[in-house]
Amino acid sequence: MPASVASLLLILSAYLIGSLSGSLLLGRLRGVDIREQGSGNAGGTNAFRTQGWRFALLAVLVDVGKGALAAWLALRLGAASPVLSLPGLAYLGALAAVIGHVWPVWHQFRGGKGVATLLGALLVVWPMALPWLLLIWLLVLIAGGYVGLASVVAVACLVPLALLGETDAARVGFACATVLLVVFTHRGNLQRLRNGNELRFERARLWRRRT
Repeated sequence: MPASVASLLLILSAYLIGSLSGSLLLGRLRGVDIREQGSGNAGGTNAFRTQGWRFALLAVLVDVGKGALAAWLALRLGAASPVLSLPGLAYLGALAAVIGHVWPVWHQFRGGKGVATLLGALLVVWPMALPWLLLIWLLVLIAGGYVGLASVVAVACLVPLALLGETDAARVGFACATVLLVVFTHRGNLQRLRNGNELRFERARLWRRRT
């Protein structure tokens, strides 16, 4: 099989794996669809608010796992071609898995926001970025209590990390693409934040203005 065809099949497989939503699959076992509850999103935050922490934790583990699996398959089974390098294929597989989570073919193209799946993919393709993302996410969360804002700011840090690290066009392109995607999926959160009616995760806030 030509390397280009094999690469396309791996990217398609990564998308299909990413389309397996943890919260929606677990919700079927419970007889619920969390897209009909809370914020209507099929992600971990809405799962936590509507179904509890155990359900949310399992859903996030599934989403992280599928991101790691999709990226690992692309890296393990892929082959370099004149058009696409092996690292480039791994990044495309990771991005395809995130896109699958956001627009899952198995769930009427209505999925989550992609952050947990992205974290799983980063475990394989860019593990050194994870500590920085988690640290920044935690700092923003405890400062403001906004999960969506914390996610956007943390993922946005991928771009300077890519630019400050080794020169790798595939990594820089992956970082830029994921930031744009995460900003898009969190556009509702950002709009509500601007309007002043975004929900806070109060229990995570450690820095509060005294009144």
